[in-house]
Amino acid sequence: MGISPLMLDLEGIELSSEEKELLQHPLTGGVIFFTRNFESTEQLKILVDEVRNASQRPILISVDHEGGRVQRFRSEFTVLPPLAKITDTDEAEKKSYSHGWLMAAEVRAMDIDFSFAPVLDVNYGVSEIIGDRSFDKNPQRISLLASEYIKGMREAGMASTGKHFPGHGAVIEDSHLDIPVDKRSKKEIWKNDIIPFAGLIDKGLDAIMPAHVIYSEIDKNPAGFSPFWLQQVLRGELSFEGVIFSDDLSMEGASVVGGYPERAEAAIEAGCDMVLVCNNRQGAIEVLDHANIKKNQQSAQRLLRMQGKPFMNRSALLDSKRWAETVDQITALV
Repeated sequence: MGISPLMLDLEGIELSSEEKELLQHPLTGGVIFFTRNFESTEQLKILVDEVRNASQRPILISVDHEGGRVQRFRSEFTVLPPLAKITDTDEAEKKSYSHGWLMAAEVRAMDIDFSFAPVLDVNYGVSEIIGDRSFDKNPQRISLLASEYIKGMREAGMASTGKHFPGHGAVIEDSHLDIPVDKRSKKEIWKNDIIPFAGLIDKGLDAIMPAHVIYSEIDKNPAGFSPFWLQQVLRGELSFEGVIFSDDLSMEGASVVGGYPERAEAAIEAGCDMVLVCNNRQGAIEVLDHANIKKNQQSAQRLLRMQGKPFMNRSALLDSKRWAETVDQITALV
């Protein structure tokens, strides 16, 4: 059957009647949770079940739960350190694996399919929106630690999403608020930023999220709306066969493309398998009602790979010795 190409958000801690209708729209194939959707683990599990029941077909449920500044669920979840905290510790590879497993285990125990992780951006020390979300400034080091992190995720039944292709770390502007322009040459980007993505693609990276950044020396479009970046580079040169998610189409970095229907159409046409429309309900409705998007069977089948694999429930997880030991190991880094 496959999965449809639009991912939406929810306004609160329970489904509204309007949201139940939106979930049944034939283009809706995913939901992303934010902090406003979480009150307790008990409430969250009910909401997850409501979403799956309302959809009446396969649907992806996701969250941004990296740790550090970007962790949507706090109470009753382990407070995770940002990825940069791992880099300079003893046994950093082991701790990266543990961080990935713990994050994924606690999310999968709630029947949420995946977190958009890990960040593969190089930390050049100029981007506040990336900063300590990045493993390191060294791309080879990022590749090594991210590889272990993804192994941990997979053990807990979660697929991986590398972001933000081909690299958001060299621009000062935050693409949530501005339209960042990276003026570096293709040679510079290939020398550093592409390395973590290319290395992990060779190891089976499941999904990639492109940046809402314009690399002006290479292409006029932001990467997420660029056939050059998504088809020629990702699918062609790097032989990536996984899922391509757009970043949130409500971000300012996406505004150069036009209104919400135009943004969704452009992202899909450029090569995205699924587009995210968050924090703007009217924009999401405009996409559902007016965007000329046809369900692509190849994309629909790719998206099925992002479904979470079977994993223990929360009670069993919290009773396990491994969870307790891993929590001790990772919280020592906070």
